[in-house]
Amino acid sequence: MKLRFCLLAVASVVVLRSQQPAMRLTLAEAQREAIANNPQFSAARLNAAAAYQVPLEYKANYEPNLIGSLTTVGADNGSRLAAGGLNNPIVYNRIGSGLTVGQMITDFGRTGNLVGMAKLRAEAQDQVTETTRAQILLAVSRAYFGLLRAQAVVKVADQTVAARQSVVDQVTALAESKLKSTLDVSFANVNLSDAKLIQIQAQNDLKAADAELATAMGLPGQSGFILAEEGMPGPLPDRVTDLVHDALQSRPELRDLRLEQGAAERFARAEHALYYPSLGVVGTAGFVPAGYEAVPSKYGAIGVNVTIPIFNGGLFKARQAEAELKAKAATQNVSDLENRVTRDVRVAFLNANTAYDRMAVTKQLLDQARQALDLAQTRYDFGLGNIVELSTAELNLTSAQIADANARYDYQTQRVVLDYQVGVLR
Repeated sequence: MKLRFCLLAVASVVVLRSQQPAMRLTLAEAQREAIANNPQFSAARLNAAAAYQVPLEYKANYEPNLIGSLTTVGADNGSRLAAGGLNNPIVYNRIGSGLTVGQMITDFGRTGNLVGMAKLRAEAQDQVTETTRAQILLAVSRAYFGLLRAQAVVKVADQTVAARQSVVDQVTALAESKLKSTLDVSFANVNLSDAKLIQIQAQNDLKAADAELATAMGLPGQSGFILAEEGMPGPLPDRVTDLVHDALQSRPELRDLRLEQGAAERFARAEHALYYPSLGVVGTAGFVPAGYEAVPSKYGAIGVNVTIPIFNGGLFKARQAEAELKAKAATQNVSDLENRVTRDVRVAFLNANTAYDRMAVTKQLLDQARQALDLAQTRYDFGLGNIVELSTAELNLTSAQIADANARYDYQTQRVVLDYQVGVLR
């Protein structure tokens, strides 16, 4: 009974999924769904929010520290400490309470540089969030156009199967009337089987593209999409230099590294400030509600504390050297990324230009393939051509139709990739 129940439950889930309505989408809607549902983007935003708490942590050094104390001591009268510390050696019975206030006056810029470093790193985390957003938009856009391409190829495959089935029916009828040979029927059936293989592969690719888009949108359980066609982008500018300039200014990865470079420089200055003294004020006051008669019932004191580093085994020198070397490394990282961004923009520009040129060629190829098939069909109908010519013309038309669909959506995809590389994918 349990096994039967489980099988019925699985069957019910399959039926529900198969009855799931198709989702109608535009590219903008798919992008919004992806941003809203992607956990990577949510994690990036939370990390950015957390990074903005770090400057507040360093700023706390500017504020006074207030500590409350309650001390209870039980001792033999006149007891003295023989070891353990350089403090008042006399210990009395007492219950004491009070407050201690500490206020830093200056540490010669160390805290200020630490706050500046933390702010820059928080802004850098914002750029990480923007990078994550751009990567999500790129992934969902690629999946969107990939699904449109797969749908177009399936349509071509279905039309091809229908057209070749028509030829098979025609040739079979002619063969039965002794007007064509059985060899023609065999060729026609081979072409039909080839078209069905293309159809099967196209349907598989469609399901894979469907799953890819659902995953990119953060809806892995969704299946079936009705996508709106996007307007074809116009031709690209003649020069790539302007795009490279825009990318060097707009790419969030570059902004991130530049902010990290600034943060590393501020941290190096903060580490250098370790050599300087720190100046602070300490005050304490309270009362003793119960205790030995020699202990006053109230107490209070205020003092200035100056901490001067003298020798620590070269620790501060090593910390400053480490911070300065990391700042120099951050500068080189920026230069390296600028070089790679320049390369990526140029490559994306070339790929988009090639895809744009390919559209015109595939359009011309499709027109010629249609004309060739019409001529081959006419020649075959009048007995002037053979089945090989007709089969070749059918194959060429199918290839041209698939190439035309691939070229259209490949250009749209390459334009999205170029926008991503330039840093303007929003």
